Amino acid sequence: MGMSVIISAATAQDAEEILKLQYLCFQTEAELYGNYRIDPLVQTLDSVRAEIATNLVFVARLGDEVVGSVRGSIDQEGAGRIGGLCVHPRLQGHGLGARLLRAAESGLADERSATRFRLHTGHRSEGNLRLYRRAGYAPVGNEMSQDGVRMILLEKEATAPVYVASA
Repeated sequence: MGMSVIISAATAQDAEEILKLQYLCFQTEAELYGNYRIDPLVQTLDSVRAEIATNLVFVARLGDEVVGSVRGSIDQEGAGRIGGLCVHPRLQGHGLGARLLRAAESGLADERSATRFRLHTGHRSEGNLRLYRRAGYAPVGNEMSQDGVRMILLEKEATAPVYVASA
């Protein structure tokens, strides 16, 4: 009998598991850019705890194990900022990233009144870019992150379709 993956709000007790999962998941991004000092790999446990306390943070659980996570906050313009999306490598490719993205969007719209969503990903991160395009995001620019990676900025209106099936 298989278990279902359940998505729920993160608690303070999840901080360490989220940080460990993030470290595991972002190794491939670090390798892709030849930069092992990217922000997700140098984040501290205290800063993850602070995000859980102030932002919307969701986790995906398979039994007791945290196998995915995403974070959402509101910026000065009232836009929902989504980041830190990660799914355990053994569960990637099964729609869990899209489910976590939808959870962040729903939470930001319902609980924080976001009217649009913003996120970013590295310019070489084709899998991430595919996911975000399927979810209705469009590129609106790029910027250099503090860790030296060129980031593609993407946005969509909160009223845009949540997910568009790939052809």
